Amino acid sequence: MRDVPSVDQLLRTDVGRELRSVVGIRRLTNIARAVTAEIRALVQDDPEALAATGDTASVLLAEAVKRMEVSARRESQAGIKSVINATGVLLHTNLGRAPLSESARAAVDEAARYCSVEYDLESGGRGGRAARVESLLKDLTGAEDALAVNNCAAAALLILTVLARDGETIVSRGELVEIGGDFRVPDVMASSGTRMVEVGTTNRTHLEDYRRAVNPGTRLIMRVHPSNYRIVGFVSSPERSELSTLAREAGVPLYEDAGSGQLTDLHKYGVFDEPVVREIVESGVDVVSFSGDKLLGSAQAGLIVGTSAIVSRLRKHPLYRALRSDKLRLAALEATLVSHQRGVADAEIPAIQMLALTADEIEQRARSLVRSVGPGRLQLELIAGESALGGGAGPTSTFPTTLIAITHQDKSAQEIEHRLRTSSTPIISRISEGKVLLDLRTVFPDELGVLQEGLQTLTTGS
Repeated sequence: MRDVPSVDQLLRTDVGRELRSVVGIRRLTNIARAVTAEIRALVQDDPEALAATGDTASVLLAEAVKRMEVSARRESQAGIKSVINATGVLLHTNLGRAPLSESARAAVDEAARYCSVEYDLESGGRGGRAARVESLLKDLTGAEDALAVNNCAAAALLILTVLARDGETIVSRGELVEIGGDFRVPDVMASSGTRMVEVGTTNRTHLEDYRRAVNPGTRLIMRVHPSNYRIVGFVSSPERSELSTLAREAGVPLYEDAGSGQLTDLHKYGVFDEPVVREIVESGVDVVSFSGDKLLGSAQAGLIVGTSAIVSRLRKHPLYRALRSDKLRLAALEATLVSHQRGVADAEIPAIQMLALTADEIEQRARSLVRSVGPGRLQLELIAGESALGGGAGPTSTFPTTLIAITHQDKSAQEIEHRLRTSSTPIISRISEGKVLLDLRTVFPDELGVLQEGLQTLTTGS
């Protein structure tokens, strides 16, 4: 046990001195303490085997230093880091969903210091928070008023709390969905204090089902977009306009959680079954919530549009302050919404640019990349495939693409994927039928050089 290195001994090694600037001396000291405890346990488990190695002190010190370095460097890599998304999933939830446009990134950078988030430069007094974002949302959706909170679950919670906390909310049984990240409609309803009233069946809900459920305790009728869940075959549900008429007759608001935030019709790019927010508003829905980081193409946000009377109630409620957006999110939203307003979203917003890529264009990129990598221990071939929208949007939509399929003379697909994922700039791929697949639809043009270097390292390396 005397040969077990001390914490101070570890910190004074060359590796220890180098790691101080990586994780800081306090954290490194804690890591060193944990490592020495591991080494003590190692000695206690098999002292005779260690004694047979000869210079036990040197062996234990080397092992401790190795463990300390692995632990410290793994910890330093654990935070948010830029990656190359070569999965072909455009709105990849684990990778941050929609990438920001150049103008949105510039806006975030400008807002990162002091900014006019609640300051009126004209009058010199206090300004309205998110006033520009709200104005843009009203213009783009045709709604009377708008509001932005930190995500779509927060938007639903705010609406249900303010409009229906003291009563019942009617919702179709077929719309009680669970979306990724444990967002469950019944749970949000329960948290808001409203009592959920289910109507219809899983696959068929009729207008008369809603009508029969309305009573003096009804505060809200809710319609939920099913996100990445679909029922096909013998299904039916009332039109929005029918529910809107029923809600007016009953004297209660109609609320729709629209999900993906499609501001313009993206049908020409192959996006189906996703509602356009303006059309929802025009159909008579009183309040609508949708995401900012999906088809809208901006930062994570819960966006609310609706009648002045309802949005005003939401804005005045104490819960809104707890859920409202910060300056960086608002800056990104504003810049992205301006692109939509100017009619240049197709050219400026990355998610829509990627949707617009044809299989032929992606094939040309893929062939060029394969040629640039050249022959070696890595085998690259082009195969037909499909990209995915992701983020719970457009599950029935498909986007033809050309995939680069990778195999190696000596390495398994899992080893190749791991090497790419743990490179200096992580390259995120997917595996299918024993091959690593790269889809360049979701790779930015300025990332192709890094991707090429990563593949060449695999080609020439052991």
